[in-house]
Amino acid sequence: MEAVKIVNMYDLEQTIAKELFDGKTYPWEVLPEIGAFIKKLGPSLDPEVYEKKGEDIWIAKSAKIYDAANICGSCIIGENTEVRPGAFIRGNAIVGNDCVVGNSTELKNVVLFNHVQVPHYNYVGDSILGYFSHMGAGSITSNVKSDKTLVVVKDKVNGEEIETGLKKFGAMLGNHVEVGCNSVLNPGTVICPDCNVYPVSCVRGVIPPHHIFKDKDHVVEKHE
Repeated sequence: MEAVKIVNMYDLEQTIAKELFDGKTYPWEVLPEIGAFIKKLGPSLDPEVYEKKGEDIWIAKSAKIYDAANICGSCIIGENTEVRPGAFIRGNAIVGNDCVVGNSTELKNVVLFNHVQVPHYNYVGDSILGYFSHMGAGSITSNVKSDKTLVVVKDKVNGEEIETGLKKFGAMLGNHVEVGCNSVLNPGTVICPDCNVYPVSCVRGVIPPHHIFKDKDHVVEKHE
């Protein structure tokens, strides 16, 4: 599954968490290590840029955090990011620069690269969202299977499967992914770079790069 490897999914220059991905092949391998990484990185952040706001919470001084937002550690929030009223960041979250975490959006055990927007009524758990990815209003990641078994990443196009060993695994979004409103990304979803997902979609498995997901039977290549 070459397309879903870290090197093909993400621009690691667009995250403060670059070192978190060192030595890893697939992006979901970092999920169990996000919290410990934050606790290690936080104290080394430039105090001219970041301020320690609570136990294991570091927030850039240029970030705009509304009073009604609820932020729990461990957490790093980057420069010029906006966390809007009603947002709930409940731990193990790295939010990049120039991001939007919107009203009634919940984050848990995630890495958001720079310029990510989750602006309205989103749940993003045990997931990684690449540079300039965007989730439309009401779209969510489902991070636990209904039968509680371990998540397997399935590439139906190439007939390949990877056992992740993880019970909690939401979605991996590559760079420049657009997810339409009110879509559900099922456990183990991997959407490769430069893809679009139609609104009100139910997505699972691997979506190849440069494709449009219309429904499970209609995943079409983009054309210039």
